[in-house]
Amino acid sequence: MRRHTAVGTLIVTSALALGFAAVAPAQAAAPSSRHIPQSAPGWLAHGKRVGTPSSNAAVQVRVYLTPRGGLDALAAQAKAVSTPGSAQQGKFLTPAQYHAQYDPTSATVSAVTGWLTGAGLKVSGQESHGRYLDVTGSVAAAQKAFSVTIANYSHDGQTVQAPTSDLSAPDAVAGDVLAVSGLDTTPEVTAPLTQKPAPPSAGFRNAAPCSTWYGDTTPANAATPDGTVLPQLNGATLPFAPCGYTGPQLRGAYEAGAAASLTGAGVTVAITDAYASPTIESDANAYATQTGDKPFTAGQFTQSLPGSYTRVNGGSHQCDAAGWYGEETLDVEAVHAMAPAANVRYYAGKSCFDTDLLDTFSRINDEAKVQIVSNSWGDAGDATKPSVKAAYEAAFLQGAVEGISYLFSSGDNGDDATVLGTPQTDYPASDPYVTAVGGTSTEITAPGVIHAETGWQTSKDSLADGAWSLAAAFLYGGGGGYSSNIAEPDYQVAAGIVSPNGGRAVPDVSMDGDPNTGMLVGQTQTFPDGVKYDSYRIGGTSLASPLFAGMTALKIQASKTGLGLLNPRIYADHSGFADVTGAGVDQGVIRVDFVNSVDASAGYVYSVRTLNGATTTLKVATGWDSETGWGSARAGWLAPAK
Repeated sequence: MRRHTAVGTLIVTSALALGFAAVAPAQAAAPSSRHIPQSAPGWLAHGKRVGTPSSNAAVQVRVYLTPRGGLDALAAQAKAVSTPGSAQQGKFLTPAQYHAQYDPTSATVSAVTGWLTGAGLKVSGQESHGRYLDVTGSVAAAQKAFSVTIANYSHDGQTVQAPTSDLSAPDAVAGDVLAVSGLDTTPEVTAPLTQKPAPPSAGFRNAAPCSTWYGDTTPANAATPDGTVLPQLNGATLPFAPCGYTGPQLRGAYEAGAAASLTGAGVTVAITDAYASPTIESDANAYATQTGDKPFTAGQFTQSLPGSYTRVNGGSHQCDAAGWYGEETLDVEAVHAMAPAANVRYYAGKSCFDTDLLDTFSRINDEAKVQIVSNSWGDAGDATKPSVKAAYEAAFLQGAVEGISYLFSSGDNGDDATVLGTPQTDYPASDPYVTAVGGTSTEITAPGVIHAETGWQTSKDSLADGAWSLAAAFLYGGGGGYSSNIAEPDYQVAAGIVSPNGGRAVPDVSMDGDPNTGMLVGQTQTFPDGVKYDSYRIGGTSLASPLFAGMTALKIQASKTGLGLLNPRIYADHSGFADVTGAGVDQGVIRVDFVNSVDASAGYVYSVRTLNGATTTLKVATGWDSETGWGSARAGWLAPAK
């Protein structure tokens, strides 16, 4: 994952009220040119200039084109068709209608092509609907085209070639250029958010004892496997962590009271990740059977895969294809657990880089096969992806006007202060055109009741000399807070959300995310004695997003239509969500883990993972809060949309 530092708390408002704080250009733009918004690298403030590249050095650029009529017009239509009570509510476009209305014209493509080739660059490829042009050439030609100086920089442990300021384009085409990526050669590696070692490169199993339902196994009724005596914590006997909730348990807890006919039938949920597990369908079917659910029927699970994959080996600035298999497994099995009759369609990116993940969204929006998209990946911090943020938003907005809802996990580093130095939010979860799903620590007791829940922010105590000793004041937690570079959207302002810096507030909603109260999943992994299927408990907001996507599939089924952007609906009426205040939760749970992660041959290690012990800037409270948003979904969320 890329590393970033804060870019301050200044909100710079564009026509969409969503602009990134601009970096002052190193040279004045020609009078006939205009700056391209968000085109300076987000890391410039802490990068060190270390030289000048050869004028003949190669550049490879992707120039994204603005939807016809502008992003403002597209955003306005997305809001209108998604907002309850609007005269246009539910009047979604087909992909053909979208392309007829919003695709750049051939004249626009020709004009942008002429500008680039006139500067000495070569247009090597064009997306079929004119979304972008792929461009190659030299540093000298790129400097001429974009009226910018390109230099060598050192930042975050790597040396790169990048522009020294915002790019510019001639007035005649500046409005047609949405975003430019590639002049900054910093690898934009996006990471999955699963909270465990990534199989199948290494197997993983949870050790016993563990609780079948939350709290049913404690040191008072179950001995440790090696006779270790576990002390109380602050005078309380804590339960062993759940073995991992299953589909029947999660449905019983979250969907209790919903009509029995709501199973997700007739709805298709999309999942995006990089790469594709070769055993995903067989693993998901084995897991469903193991936990008392039905496997996928013929054709219920489908995939959209690229012709080839790149950056697969896991080396420096690579993606580690095998490491994404666990993320895909969790996403698919969690959706199927919550919506057993829904179709699941998996879209694989050819790598974990932004351009390839954006291509998956183009396939989703153009196919018209899905109604909701769950994404359990992202980048830490406010400075991420400035060069392609507008391209992401164009994809989310196309989905919204077609009735497709985009969800993103809010991140697993809490307020990001421990990894970035200051509180920040993660992107794309902080984009106002997606629904950010945060994490809770959730106590589900027999017979499937949410006894208590709080915001997921975990500290860790280890066993030392017969007592619990603090090992990590903050271990991990659901992402949240207030963006420093994306303005608070109008649906949050209208709902009375008070953002201390005027930024987009995250998350919007939440579901179980704590890996210590997480879900059991099944996956083929590599163990010392061979490759085989096994199951383990997992969590993260990677779990929360597909859980909410599965539940929302039931709402779409009841509504008999897609919903588009969910946030105007959620902020106008959040009665379908249980307010998460942290009332009644235990101090924590006891984790029993194998030292070698797979078996008892190397012994056991014991720890307490707190449910309410970590201290960050994120707090649960009555109403919306920066840990859990409006709270976790219940049967009321599944009522037909009006």
